[in-house]
Amino acid sequence: MVRRIVTSALLALALASCAEAPGGTRPPLVAVVVKSLANSFFVTMANGVRADHDKRGGEYRLLLNGTRNENDLAQQVAIIDQMIATRVDAIVVAPADSKAVIPALARAIRLGIKVINIDNRLDPATLRLYGIKVPFVGPDNRKGAAKVGSYAATGLDASDQIAIVEGIPTAENSRARRMGLEDAARFAKLDVVSEQSASWDQAKAAEIAGAMLIRYPKLKAIFAANDSMALGVASAVGQARRDVMVTGFDNVDAIRPLLDSGTVAATADQHGAELGVFGVDYALKAIRSDAPLPDLETPVDLIRGRPIVKR
Repeated sequence: MVRRIVTSALLALALASCAEAPGGTRPPLVAVVVKSLANSFFVTMANGVRADHDKRGGEYRLLLNGTRNENDLAQQVAIIDQMIATRVDAIVVAPADSKAVIPALARAIRLGIKVINIDNRLDPATLRLYGIKVPFVGPDNRKGAAKVGSYAATGLDASDQIAIVEGIPTAENSRARRMGLEDAARFAKLDVVSEQSASWDQAKAAEIAGAMLIRYPKLKAIFAANDSMALGVASAVGQARRDVMVTGFDNVDAIRPLLDSGTVAATADQHGAELGVFGVDYALKAIRSDAPLPDLETPVDLIRGRPIVKR
C-alpha cells in the first residue's frame, strides 16, 4: 500500500511537470529507478534528485521509483518495463542486481531510450552478450571499502580474526566492496575467518553476526558492506556484550550516532544525493547528443568514528 501511494505521488509529480515549454515542445522525461526506498541511502538519493529537479525550473520532467526491498529484482524489472511503456526519454538506474536487469535495459535501448547506470555497476560481460554499452556513473566501491578496512586495521594486530558481511553476491558493488575489504585485510595480515552474505538486510546481518560471534570467540572485527548491515551487526555485538569492531559503508543518518559513540569505527560516504544528480546530468547529455559517454567516477570518502582503541 505504501509503495502504491509513493508511486502515485511520484507519477503525479511527473504529470504536474508536463507543461509544454515555449515553442510547444515538452522537456525530456527522465526516469530514475533506484533500489529500496526503505533504505535511507536511496531516500537521500531520491531527495537529492527531487531537489535538483525543482531547481532546474522545468528543464526536464521526472519519474522516480524504487523497490520494496533491495533484493526485489522482479519488481525492479517490472518498473523498468513500466518506464519503457511510458516512453520516457532516459532511464537512470541503480540496479538491484548487476545482471538481472540488463535484458530490460536492452529493450529500452533498442527503442531509443537512453540508459545511464549509477551506484551499482552493470556486469560488463552480460552487457557485451546483449550487444549494448551503458555508461556507469558512480564511485570505485573497491577503493572506498579498502579505505574503510585499512582505517579499521589500524586498531587491529596481524593475525587478528575478522569476518566480512557482504550484500547481494551478484551485485557488482557488493563484490567490489568485499574485494576492497579483503585487500585491506590482506595488506594488514588479518585472518578472514568468515565471509557471508546478508543481502543488504539489517535483520539478516544481525542473525549472521550473532552466529559468527558464537562460532569465533576470538573474533576482533566484522566489516559490513553497507550501513544497513552494519546496524544489524552492531546490534548483535551489543547483545553479545563483545568488544568487536564494526564498519559499514554509505554514511546514512542512522549510522552517525554509532560513529559518535564508537560502536561503529568507520563508514564510507559516496554522496548519494549528488550521485543521483550526476546520473540525471549524464542522462540529459545523452538525450541531447548521440555521442558515446565515458564512465564517470564519483567521489567516495572515508568517514571516521571516534578514535580507534586497539582491540
